[in-house]
Amino acid sequence: MAQLKILGAGPVKRGITQVAAAFGKASGHEVTVEFTGAPTVRERVLAGEAVDIAVVPSATMDEFAAAGRVKAATRTTLGRARMGLAIRKGAARPDLSSTEAFKHAVGQADAVVANLANSGNYVAKLLEQQGFAADKVRRQQDAVKVMDMVAGSPEKLLGAGQLPEIRELIDKGVAIELAGPLPDALQSITAYDAAATAAGGGGEAAAAFIAYLTTADARAAMSATGID
Repeated sequence: MAQLKILGAGPVKRGITQVAAAFGKASGHEVTVEFTGAPTVRERVLAGEAVDIAVVPSATMDEFAAAGRVKAATRTTLGRARMGLAIRKGAARPDLSSTEAFKHAVGQADAVVANLANSGNYVAKLLEQQGFAADKVRRQQDAVKVMDMVAGSPEKLLGAGQLPEIRELIDKGVAIELAGPLPDALQSITAYDAAATAAGGGGEAAAAFIAYLTTADARAAMSATGID
C-alpha cells in the first residue's frame, strides 16, 4: 500500500484530518497530514517539495497551477470558510450585526489581532478601508498565536480568523469566545482546494484520495467542521 503525505493550510485542517483517517482505514494506504501557515505551504510547494497532496486557498492553488506544481486534472474544491472575531473568554461581547456596529466594536478595542496569511491581509485592508490607522492591527504568525494573544492579554483585543479555526481552538480549550461572524457586507469567504502535486509520488493513491474528497461522507465531515 502507498504512503501519502498531505501538506495544507487553513481551517480545513480538522476536516481533512478526519477524512484522511477514514480514507486510510478504507483503503489501507498510510496517510500523514501536516498543516502549517499558508505562506509556508506556498513556499514549500513552489520549491518543489515532494508532498503528495496540497490543500490551500484557491488563490494559492492558482499559483501552483500556473507554476506547474500540481496536476490540474486532480484539483477539487473542498468548500468555503467565513470569517469572524473572537474575544477573551468572559469579556463583553461586541455587536457585529452591521457595518456601523463593526466599526464601533473595532473603535472600542485596543487592537485587532490577525495572522500573516491571506485572511489577515484581508482584515488589515478592511480596517484601512473603514478609516482605521495601520497600528490598529497587530499581526501574529498564525491562527493559534492570534488567539493565544487574545486569550492571554489584559488588553481589549479582537482576534480575527476564519470561523472553523476559532471554533476548533475553543474546543481545544483556548480561553476565547466567538464574538460572531463579520457582517455580511464585510464578509470574506475563502474557498479551499486540494490537488495532487507534480513532485509527489502518490500516483493512483493520491488520485484516489482526491476522488474520496468528493464523496458524500467526506463532504459531510468537512461541513461538520464549518467548511460548507
